[in-house]
Amino acid sequence: PRAASPRNQPTIDKGSTVEKEVQQMSVLIVRSAVKADAVDDVDAAIAQMFAAIEQAQPSGVRYASCKLSDGVTYLALLELDEGVDNPLPALPEFRDFQDKLKTWTAGPPTPDQATVIGSYRLF
Repeated sequence: PRAASPRNQPTIDKGSTVEKEVQQMSVLIVRSAVKADAVDDVDAAIAQMFAAIEQAQPSGVRYASCKLSDGVTYLALLELDEGVDNPLPALPEFRDFQDKLKTWTAGPPTPDQATVIGSYRLF
């Protein structure tokens, strides 16, 4: 499990004046709204893609997909270890999902970067 402390932020040990540099994590978050009639196809493709990721077990990557309460908006969260190139595009199921997503979305995806300042076993 990863520590819940901020990463690449100077921190001070309790009882010590020694500062430590902790690695900061950046997470890519992509928000996509899909057409209502595509939700079942999107859910099935996500399940297939994650089965392939589980089988391949790529190193240095953390990836999650979530569906929001409106039932048509999805969030994809991606975090890579420093110096690791994204291994997901090497998987045919990932590429297939990305290609089909273009026809399923109700508008352009909205990417954003988030800096993790605290996490308990998520990132």
